[in-house]
Amino acid sequence: MTEAILAVSNLHKRYPGVHALNDVRIAVGRGEVHALLGENGAGKSTLLKILSGATRPDSGEILLNGKPLDHRDTPHRRQELGIVTIYQEFNLVPTMTVAENLFLGREPAKAGLVDWKQLKANAKAILERLGLQIDPDTRTSELTVASQQMVEIARALTLDAQVIIMDEPTAALSGREVEALHKVIGDLKAAGVSIIYVTHRLAEVKQVCDRYTVLRDGKYVTSGDVAPLAISDFVSAMVGRDVQPARRKKGQPGECVLRVEGVSKPRPGSSDLKDLSLSVRGGEIVGLAGLVGAGRTELARLLFGADRGGEGVLWLDTARATLFNSPREAMTAGLAMLPEDRKSHGCFMSHSVRWNLSLPSLGGLSRGGFWINEQAEKALVADFVRRLRIRTPSDGAAIGSLSGGNQQKVLLARCMALQPRVLIVDEPTRGVDVGAKAEVHQILFDLAEAGIAVIAISSDLPELLELGDRIIVLHEGGCVGELDRAAASEESLMTMMMGQAAAPQGVGDRA
Repeated sequence: MTEAILAVSNLHKRYPGVHALNDVRIAVGRGEVHALLGENGAGKSTLLKILSGATRPDSGEILLNGKPLDHRDTPHRRQELGIVTIYQEFNLVPTMTVAENLFLGREPAKAGLVDWKQLKANAKAILERLGLQIDPDTRTSELTVASQQMVEIARALTLDAQVIIMDEPTAALSGREVEALHKVIGDLKAAGVSIIYVTHRLAEVKQVCDRYTVLRDGKYVTSGDVAPLAISDFVSAMVGRDVQPARRKKGQPGECVLRVEGVSKPRPGSSDLKDLSLSVRGGEIVGLAGLVGAGRTELARLLFGADRGGEGVLWLDTARATLFNSPREAMTAGLAMLPEDRKSHGCFMSHSVRWNLSLPSLGGLSRGGFWINEQAEKALVADFVRRLRIRTPSDGAAIGSLSGGNQQKVLLARCMALQPRVLIVDEPTRGVDVGAKAEVHQILFDLAEAGIAVIAISSDLPELLELGDRIIVLHEGGCVGELDRAAASEESLMTMMMGQAAAPQGVGDRA
């Protein structure tokens, strides 16, 4: 290892009933990309919050350039010292433009006033460095999750950073965006900037990281050079047990449960959704592939009634209808959806696990339509906590106190509790560790085997290839083709996602 720019030793942090960090250590070299690995709940997020100044440790030492940091430092002070954090959960101001978010608190000024022309020019330059086709005047609330992630990364690049902490930076990105980010990481490394890289996509560790540190249950496990190790070595160190791959009993899908045709919707600043069609049968998993901005999430939200303003025809079984006007209407018809952004669109962060899991199902847990049967509610929640192996101190714990992977499981349990006929999952394993990812895949397989029709959106092509019986590819708001699992590969999907070729099969021709 090169000279350590950041060294952590004997770090401890306790919460009521939890020893979150127990004698943790990590050393990051100058100009080094250092992978921080561990399952959900291993202590990674707590360590990152302490490094960023958002949380104070109980004890321990943090050295930056050989000098100890004050545990009372604020996040702003840590940024001034050169430690910049890109969180997995975004910290953008949704009502502000991209340019305003990039330089918030550091706006260029002229005669004591904000120089808006220079601000926009600076923002455009940093966006172009990342290869992003984003208008600096766009409000961040209008961006997709993937685009918001890239704006978070762009903001970090505007700061004079010595150490950049990247928490799941590629979780919502597709291949082209990941390549652009990895190129930027190479440039930063060459300039002597150090990076702590947190990811559950272990192939990326081999691609971009020099060294690694593994945490498990809040404790340091091991560290070393990445090069000599295989991905399986990382998995073994992280979980301390054998991870069983998800297995599916292959059966014939049933009748068509959901079919949509001619779905269209204008998208200002992006390609309109154009004449989209798809079908999904009971017991079938249909994947949706596409680059950022292709229209996958927009299509899913239209199907679930979360967005309006679209046109199209929908069939449930043989009953024809218009698109749903609200999620309530969709749920009543038998649809459920796991959203892409669990923080903004899924979790009520300050409320309990029980409240988050049971909320849409309370109608079926009431007494006489007025009083909630708390005993039945607790039994429902306890059953899903057990079945999905949700790690929580109790069902009364705030969901915001859980790791990202366990939050994802709670939202998946919420969907399952509705006993849907159609389940839409958008990035189902975003921010989920390798062990929990296999568990989520097994849940989806089990649901399909029970006859539920599943639509799965993922930016992770290997995940789509594992899950999907069929994969429909979108490009710039339109369908460009469909592939069976047997005919699909990462190369063929990426070619179609780039709009360079069409698949030989028609989309939606199996209804």
